[in-house]
Amino acid sequence: MIDIRRIRNETDAVKAALARRGLDGSEIDRLLEDDAASRRAAGQRDYLRARIKDLSRQVGALRRAGDSAGAEAAAAESRALGEDERRFDAEADAMAAKVRDALLVIPNLPAEDAPDGASEADNRPVRWWSSPVLPLGEDGVPHPERHQSVPHWDIGTELGILDLERGAKLSGSMFPVYRGLGARLLRALINYSLDQQGDDYEEIRPPTLVRTETMISTGHLPKFIDDAYHFERDDLWAIPTAEVPLTSMARDEILNQADLPMRLTAYTPCFRREAGSAGRDTRGLLRVHEFDKVELLAYATPEQAADIQADMLARSEAVLQALGLTYRVVDLCTGDLGQSAARTFDLEAYAPGCGMWLEVSSVSWFSDYQARRANVRYRPTAGGAPAFVHTLNGSAMGWPRTWAALVETHHRADGGIDVPEVLRPMVRADVISAR
Repeated sequence: MIDIRRIRNETDAVKAALARRGLDGSEIDRLLEDDAASRRAAGQRDYLRARIKDLSRQVGALRRAGDSAGAEAAAAESRALGEDERRFDAEADAMAAKVRDALLVIPNLPAEDAPDGASEADNRPVRWWSSPVLPLGEDGVPHPERHQSVPHWDIGTELGILDLERGAKLSGSMFPVYRGLGARLLRALINYSLDQQGDDYEEIRPPTLVRTETMISTGHLPKFIDDAYHFERDDLWAIPTAEVPLTSMARDEILNQADLPMRLTAYTPCFRREAGSAGRDTRGLLRVHEFDKVELLAYATPEQAADIQADMLARSEAVLQALGLTYRVVDLCTGDLGQSAARTFDLEAYAPGCGMWLEVSSVSWFSDYQARRANVRYRPTAGGAPAFVHTLNGSAMGWPRTWAALVETHHRADGGIDVPEVLRPMVRADVISAR
């Protein structure tokens, strides 16, 4: 969340930053009104508490002096003020809760160098990588061979490695089943990526179900409540990404600056209702409710954040290059940033069978927005008060769309799939052949 002191002291600057996201500033005006009401009520409560405490001392002194009437009068005044103190205390708590609720839904301030724009149409591609298997044309778009132009859902069905029909039978639409070498290919992708991150990132296997406060810490609640799976009996949530538990690994802790940056990586299944998918393409693996992902996350100082984001992006790109996938890096505009993000770069792999650039990774810097929600701080080496860390995360990768782009890109004229060289030891095959 945004620091309330910054909103109070730099109101115009905060409004100007949020205007880049398309917000008109009325949220800030309402927030400040509620904040002022909360502070007024708290001030009255604190004044009355001090007055009641003083009256209590007077009652004791008057009784010791033998002034029973004076003691009773002071006690009666204290009781009357006590009722007012409880009323102002309840009002202060209610208004403080209202302020916090508002802070939880106001998005992060975009980075100064994030490109301005209103929607994903204004996102800015910044570079491309051309695979020898699927090279870019002079127009900046790949022109696949005929055998590469088959969508992955047809390839998967033909080879018996993707079973969407049985997935729907088991769980409903948008729950895929990978079979045989298709399942082994998915497992190989996960293991390859985890192995590539092991030099600098500590591998974590976090829980898949988390508490409400864990979801709040990243900004997934309350804003995206309709997109989350909630187990009401236990008040637990199925994670939409490993970012959620990893961000809370140090919740309510104070780290030492010497231990930063702290880098973590995790493979988890992820769950999303895709409540906003109406009208979008949901064929095959383009949009699913359950999927596998390898996540990178770091706690850092503000000075370390830019280098960490660049490192995460480079690592994700290296995975795509090793898989032989043509991709582009897209700088997200202010109107398309996620609620918690200050700056995001997406990696989009080209899927020739679908004829689409598919988002397979997002690499985001959140400044101290998530850390304030999770209360993750660090103790500066030079001394001084603890400060909030900056959090960053990136996907390496989201596997359903990566799997789809790989299967389409490496589809052979004879109907099989060439397995990328780096995966062959784990898949235990050079080619996934037709049955």
